[in-house]
Amino acid sequence: MSADTPPNHMNPLLKFIRALYSIYAILSFALLLLVLFPFVLLVSVFGKIKGGNAIYRICGIWSDTWFFLIGVWSKKIMLANAPRKDHQYIFVANHISYMDIPMIVKTIRQPTRALGKAGLAKVPLFGFLYRYGAIMVDRSSPEARKKSVLQLKSVLRKGISVFIFPEGTFNETGRPLKEFYDGAFRIAIESQTPLLPVIFPDTVHRLHYSSILSFSPGRCRAIFLAPVPVEGLTPDDLPALKEEVFHMMETELKKINNN
Repeated sequence: MSADTPPNHMNPLLKFIRALYSIYAILSFALLLLVLFPFVLLVSVFGKIKGGNAIYRICGIWSDTWFFLIGVWSKKIMLANAPRKDHQYIFVANHISYMDIPMIVKTIRQPTRALGKAGLAKVPLFGFLYRYGAIMVDRSSPEARKKSVLQLKSVLRKGISVFIFPEGTFNETGRPLKEFYDGAFRIAIESQTPLLPVIFPDTVHRLHYSSILSFSPGRCRAIFLAPVPVEGLTPDDLPALKEEVFHMMETELKKINNN
């Protein structure tokens, strides 16, 4: 099945089995949140930084357990040296599934804050955790976007990496990548923080963007490309930097899709 092919083209029996599995995956997701929520409340009293870092580690435990329960095994592939845990990065990745989010905490085990949609903060239980583990942005509001950029720069100064999907929303085009927004690259230049591109080639097969009832067990890879330094770059270099990262990620995705 290609990334842009919805899973509703399978035969009725397989579709029914997948729906049952999806319900199990959703229920186990919720039950694990309930089990871990008291610990999240406990560490949240330490504030957005220390408490947020502790919650991020709890999310790593949650993802390890949930992936095991639903039969998903993740694999980290390093095409360059592994990210240094004592360095900050701006991680950028392709975005094509809600499974991209648990893959962040599953494969990046250093303090990190993701830039995410403000609407997810309204989800019961998950929303509380999300407010500590992510920096929310409302793209419809220029003021909200500006505030989120300031928050991202603030956490970088505190020794915490950030994670941004430069496509902004799910890529439903059928192409390897959608056009990138400038935000991640502008922040990288202004904060002089290296970019680290990541590819999630399998998340769309574990949960297709077309339906919440399209869960499927199996492999889920995170492919870390070479870091892209930005020392000495100025805002004038932003278009070239964005094109360089786009080309790196697109080339790797095409290579994977052709294998």
